[in-house]
Amino acid sequence: MRTTTGKTTPFTAHAARRRTASLGRPAGAIRTLAIVALGLCFALAPRHGDAQTTAAPSAQSSSKTREASREEYRQHLLDLSKIIRNCAQARDMKTCDPAQVGPDDLVPVSSAQNASRALVRHGWLRVLLSKAQDKDAPLPRTKPPSTPQSQSWENVRPLPRTTTQLLEDAQARLTSDVNQIDIAPHAPPVHAEERSQMKQVLAGRDFSGLEETNPKDSTLEEVGNWLNHVLESAIRASAVCVALVWGLLQLERRWRIRLVPEDRGPAPGAASAIPWQLWLEDARRAAASGQWREAIHFLYWAAISRLESKRLWPADRARTPREYLALVAPDDPRQPNLARLTGSFERVWYGGRAAAEGDYQRAEQLAMALIAGTASALQAPSGGTDSQ
Repeated sequence: MRTTTGKTTPFTAHAARRRTASLGRPAGAIRTLAIVALGLCFALAPRHGDAQTTAAPSAQSSSKTREASREEYRQHLLDLSKIIRNCAQARDMKTCDPAQVGPDDLVPVSSAQNASRALVRHGWLRVLLSKAQDKDAPLPRTKPPSTPQSQSWENVRPLPRTTTQLLEDAQARLTSDVNQIDIAPHAPPVHAEERSQMKQVLAGRDFSGLEETNPKDSTLEEVGNWLNHVLESAIRASAVCVALVWGLLQLERRWRIRLVPEDRGPAPGAASAIPWQLWLEDARRAAASGQWREAIHFLYWAAISRLESKRLWPADRARTPREYLALVAPDDPRQPNLARLTGSFERVWYGGRAAAEGDYQRAEQLAMALIAGTASALQAPSGGTDSQ
């Protein structure tokens, strides 16, 4: 009878390492290529900041911004008021040049030191000055209604304001802004009573477990937000990049368990070096003698020899039963049968459990299904060694 001990001699261990290294070099190159392709997908993905910078420039966003004190801002408003007066009188390109407006202002919201600043944009004034270079168009004539019932929406809606009227409105707006600077800002309300009631509510039993946010939680939240942003960028990347990475990973996986060329025989000592028919004969001979443990052992190696002869994996005697099982894809229809046969073999051969005729019959059914290559997996039995 033939036996396979599973032990690795120094020669076979060296050969296994050399074979694994030769298989790993192309697979490692493919894995590296997949990582590079994934990095390119992230690099090519549109970022949120880039989307903002590539937007069409407008009259407001194209101007520069300066930090101004409250007095500087007040003087700027007075200068703008003077520009409007001159433009309203001359109505030409020189006096109504939008470049005279200057940059937008970052103004402190209060007179306190290190006060926060508010951005005051003057784009509306630039547009108005550009429009004021042309004279007012004549107002459209409207026919008086013959009867009150003949009045329509076109006759009763207000006429659009002329550029001259808009310049007057701008002058009034700037004057109002100057007056607002001289008014001291109101102190924010204290809300002492509301604060006291809120403290009483938070001191209740329902809120006893609440804790303030610590720096660690804030840092973790920022990291999580960054990861979400990265994932969103990857999702927005081209579908071609995603398909390329997926294809390279599948190619790398298939390379690791690629088929052995037909002109290369099995390694010495591998299960397929002995035809599966001989393993099956030994199993049935042992079963006829009542040696159920040895019979299950031979059945297992008959199935392994058959699968290995079909080039399901490269022949190698240094593998364990669990390593053989890991080489079969989870979606392979043969995987459930091989998993049950492996469990039965490990329990009676390595676990030292006694085997009976029923255990052998179930193991033979699984082995014959694997040898025949049936697509449907056998159902696990309801009792016996295989179900434990």
